[in-house]
Amino acid sequence: QLRHTSFALVEVLPKFKEVKEFAIPEDDIDVQFSKSSGPGGQNVNKRETAVRILHIPTNISVHADSERTQERNREKALEILKGKLFHRLKEERKEEISELSKTPDSIEWGNQIRSYVLHPYKMVKDHRTEAETSNIEAVLDGDIGLFIDASKALE
Repeated sequence: QLRHTSFALVEVLPKFKEVKEFAIPEDDIDVQFSKSSGPGGQNVNKRETAVRILHIPTNISVHADSERTQERNREKALEILKGKLFHRLKEERKEEISELSKTPDSIEWGNQIRSYVLHPYKMVKDHRTEAETSNIEAVLDGDIGLFIDASKALE
């Protein structure tokens, strides 16, 4: 005995208070109308009350056909689209922040930027640019122009 089961994929988006002020330029959306399907009375399959809105820059598409009028379906679709765009914007910001807050490589032997050798000989070496000098007193006094010039030469 075969049993056919069907399921629908449902996306749940919270209603954000900030979404009300979130404006979408009219040039960024493509609005299409179609006839609703399913039970619903005289308007179904006669009038184009279903609304599909495509946000062109992100290619996010939203469909609304649960309301009886085209205008209410358009409002509902815009609200859903604003929620999706707002959610996407928050996720992108979260990723940017996590990229900025990544910890640098651990500070251990072999990962240093410069080596300062004071005994038995004197030398300062920049490991990124391979620039080196034996005038460590000047470097320790803050004269690091040699290393800055060497890093600019690499760019």
